[in-house]
Amino acid sequence: MVQSLELLLDADSDAAIRRDWAYLAELGLPSQARHTGASNRPHVTVAVASSLDSGAEQRLADLVATKGAVPSALRLGGLVVFGGARATLARAVVPSAELMEFHGRVQALLGDSPGVPPHLHPGRWTPHVTLAMRGRSDEIGSAAAALVPTLSDLEATVSGVRRWDGDAKREWTLGDAQNR
Repeated sequence: MVQSLELLLDADSDAAIRRDWAYLAELGLPSQARHTGASNRPHVTVAVASSLDSGAEQRLADLVATKGAVPSALRLGGLVVFGGARATLARAVVPSAELMEFHGRVQALLGDSPGVPPHLHPGRWTPHVTLAMRGRSDEIGSAAAALVPTLSDLEATVSGVRRWDGDAKREWTLGDAQNR
């Protein structure tokens, strides 16, 4: 399955993304609103592996607990599309120096963890918040066209760092957002 580390958004930013999800769903377009699992929420995936090596969990927890290590703010910019037979539409996250440094440190701490996708390696990662997945190109184009007229940058605060264990279907928050 998948093990991941994700940045969570403050309540207002989370609500703004969920409004976009709801709008796309109302239009009958692909939308993350259709994913009704309890763990589904707007986030920025920083790391993915098929499993974590024996020390990676503690190394990640220690990093998150380090004052100033986790970015405190994110700027969500325009739309980005990831192609394929079924495409993904997302809000781009402007890659600040703070965000890119955190990403690089997280990737280094994964150690020998297997199954890290190449697109998540430093220099290849495109930070984003997913709006819709697995859409045909015409659906993703319609979704983008629907969102563009009201799209503006969104200043978000990082409210927490989540660990997702896809094998156990379990999530938990690492560290304390107030200590960052």
